[in-house]
Amino acid sequence: MVNLRTPNSDEAVHTQTRSKDVVPMSGMCSRCVDGCKGNCDIWLSSFRGREVLYPGPFGEITAGADKDYPVDYSHLNIHGYAVGAKGLMKGISGNPDTAVFDDVDTTTEYGWDIKVPMKVPIFTGALGSTEIARANWEHFAVGAAISGITLVCGENVCGVDPDLKLDSKGKVIESPEMDRRINTYKKFHDGYGEILVQMNVEDTRLGTAEYVSEKHNLETLELKWGQGAKCIGGEIKVKNLDRALELKKRGYIVLPDPTRHDVQEAYKNGAIKEFERHSRLGFVTKEGFLEEVDRLRDIGFKRITLKTGAYSMKELAMAMRYSSEAKIDLLTIDGAPGGTGMSPWPMMNEWGIPTFYLQSLAYDFAGKLENKGMRVPDLAIAGGFADEANAFKALCMGAPYFKAVCMGRALMIPGMVGKNIQKWLDSDNLPKTVSKYGKSVEEIFVSYEELKEKYGEGIKDIPLGAIAIYTYTQRFRTGMQQIMAGSRNFSLSSISRDDLMALTKDASEVSGIPYVMDSYKNEALDILLE
Repeated sequence: MVNLRTPNSDEAVHTQTRSKDVVPMSGMCSRCVDGCKGNCDIWLSSFRGREVLYPGPFGEITAGADKDYPVDYSHLNIHGYAVGAKGLMKGISGNPDTAVFDDVDTTTEYGWDIKVPMKVPIFTGALGSTEIARANWEHFAVGAAISGITLVCGENVCGVDPDLKLDSKGKVIESPEMDRRINTYKKFHDGYGEILVQMNVEDTRLGTAEYVSEKHNLETLELKWGQGAKCIGGEIKVKNLDRALELKKRGYIVLPDPTRHDVQEAYKNGAIKEFERHSRLGFVTKEGFLEEVDRLRDIGFKRITLKTGAYSMKELAMAMRYSSEAKIDLLTIDGAPGGTGMSPWPMMNEWGIPTFYLQSLAYDFAGKLENKGMRVPDLAIAGGFADEANAFKALCMGAPYFKAVCMGRALMIPGMVGKNIQKWLDSDNLPKTVSKYGKSVEEIFVSYEELKEKYGEGIKDIPLGAIAIYTYTQRFRTGMQQIMAGSRNFSLSSISRDDLMALTKDASEVSGIPYVMDSYKNEALDILLE
């Protein structure tokens, strides 16, 4: 087996080895020259230090780790069939006139008692306090709302709000940034999906839950145990010393410590150009978790969701068992390597259980809970998804427990694309990759007239980034319909693990999906030997 990753250089952290020949395990050039002018990780770290841990520039990029795991969803294929039509509306029998792919129902729903419907089985990753989430929020929020999917407002939004106001007890009484985020989504929400706010240690201390409940009557809150990209708390960067001091005063961990004289001098001299704001690690106990869920329901939240990361098998069991007991409305399981607005690059690549393995474990655990007589909460999987084919595989592999796929970067990209098309139109500087389709919004966006028909004059309030997210979501929906029709599933409720085959023995062993040479073998032999 070849190396799964060669360290010491990556475009994500702006490094590259001088030589094309490197030592496989270390990533160092096979011939390291005294006098080399760079630019491997070790070389750059020699004078920029901790900066090299992070993809950048912060606020302008998202990053996804590129370690090539032994098994992933590409090791599965989807079965197609020549007969059958499952999941049609009651009373309709399958035939060439009724089993049409454009009629496939891609809607899904989640929730313990009070269900939330979505038009397609995807929703956004947590878009929290990173600069790229803040700067593009209008595009992301409106895009999710008009697409009929759930939007997750991530952790620390109140805590990093420059205009945050606290009472004498250190609790939030005003957060214009949080208000903006919730109101932007609600303005275009039409009954599908929802906006939910995520909460970590600092958010709990600041009283974020109480604020969004009392001021916005928010129905759903998400507790965060972790994510796929890292196994430490959330992070952002700030470029201003005064801002770093402000965040430290609010209770955050800020590094390098902006109160130290030597750090302040290094900042003034230009050596330190930015500061890191870190969230604290959580400490999960069963009693504490159940008490917190009860507390949040007493505040007035109708639904509580949980997001957990690529932790060990033990933490996965904790998340699933505790969620069952607490009647959690949706448990999102985020596998490695994950995507990020800011996470340490080495950690992104080298920690955690990869998504394929983690979902396989979750499916196994769900069956064990069910056999014990316990109800399995609705589940969602996250960690590296970007297209409808792999999303369909994940939903099949996790059926009937997994209801949706959480997609981070893949749903952010259209928002940024649309935003930039608007900038290029305004400056009369469309790149050829766009201008070959036209030079006006009406020509470029295939969904523009559809949305204009629906919203009328209100189309002026929909930014192009949102139109781009809607357009991408419609492509996703159509692709999903085609795949589902080919597998003879006309609603998501009818899909199953039987609709998949494993292309490798390793994938079959990990997932329990039958190997391609064994899948439907008995049925085939019955036909042959009848």
